[in-house]
Amino acid sequence: MRFDLPAADDETQPFWDAAREGQLLIKRCADCGRAHFYPRPFCPFCWSPAVSWEAASGEAALYTWSVVHHNDLPPFSERIPYVAAVVDLVEGPRMMTNVVDCDPDRLEVGMRLHVAYRELADDVTVPVFTPAS
Repeated sequence: MRFDLPAADDETQPFWDAAREGQLLIKRCADCGRAHFYPRPFCPFCWSPAVSWEAASGEAALYTWSVVHHNDLPPFSERIPYVAAVVDLVEGPRMMTNVVDCDPDRLEVGMRLHVAYRELADDVTVPVFTPAS
């Protein structure tokens, strides 16, 4: 196992499989109706186990970010500078991610974003976000 790649488990495998196919999944609770991210086997709002996967639209707004200029840990040193961000998905959940293909000086709170995908390895693809056109 590489330490620099996310590791799927039984609970998150559908998320990683969908990301490889270019689809963003979140979970929604059948009891209280709220969507959540990161994937877990219960609702973090009402604790119900009645949660299931659904496709997210991939639309989001930038909540906050930091431009990372120095990171000695591999593979991040090869990617600097990069934008570590938190986005608000239109479905409700907040998600940690990266904003790519955008000059960091153009970023602003509330900026509309759209999901894209970055392949890190043959079997690992992660969702990232780009400015919406």
